[in-house]
Amino acid sequence: MSSWNPMSYEGKETILRVVRDEAEQFFDLVDREDAWEAPTGAGHWQVRDTVAHIADTTEAYFVAFDAARAHTEVPAAYGLPGMAERVDQQALALRDVPRTELVERLRGDFDKIMQTFDALGPEDWGGLTVPHFYMGPLPSFFFPAFQLMDYGVHSWDVRQGTGRAHGLTGEAADLLVPFMYVLWQYTTGVNEPCELGIRITSGPNAGDTRVLVGPEGMSYESGDVNDLSTVLEFDPGSFVLTAFGRSNSGTIRGDRAVADRYLNLFFRI
Repeated sequence: MSSWNPMSYEGKETILRVVRDEAEQFFDLVDREDAWEAPTGAGHWQVRDTVAHIADTTEAYFVAFDAARAHTEVPAAYGLPGMAERVDQQALALRDVPRTELVERLRGDFDKIMQTFDALGPEDWGGLTVPHFYMGPLPSFFFPAFQLMDYGVHSWDVRQGTGRAHGLTGEAADLLVPFMYVLWQYTTGVNEPCELGIRITSGPNAGDTRVLVGPEGMSYESGDVNDLSTVLEFDPGSFVLTAFGRSNSGTIRGDRAVADRYLNLFFRI
């Protein structure tokens, strides 16, 4: 199953293939005049705002990888608490850019960043530290995952805006499972003491994880959860959409009060 662990180099080809698949689906969804100003599942954003957001985000990655390669200093990380407000401002600032121009710009950005990812070797994948604008220094393998989050989750947002029943692509959800624990770890707001288990019920990254929240934040590790009073069960898609605040999903086994306290610890980005 190592090819489905994008945190290891063995998972590189799998995640890059799925990123390309999700990006093409995204472009097919958004590159239509009748969809350009349609609502989405991402709050007040229209379809055009998701395109603008991904372009802004991807272009920041060029700066980050250049800095990592040149070993140049960058400003301190902006931080995740202010991320939602800033990315909203950045996206809305591009609302007047015509559809054909903005989509062409994003397609060019996508091709360029995929060339960067393709060039990452075994030592670079986990050994090259790249400064993320909001989160600070991260191993380079996080950046393909961020692209998968953008193209996969925002494709879900665009479909959600149509009012039709739909779901998250299985391969994208499977690959994103390990990163959702990191997302929760970085977005823990009020650190109320809490211990519970999370069980992913299907897919190549299925398994049990023990989660502990304390004064210093959230920690997690793989391990048996049968001795814990509360376990949250998710399929991969529900896990990703819950972690991103797109849905309230999952099955509570045990103490509802513990589950409710945990699920409401996080701020949205």
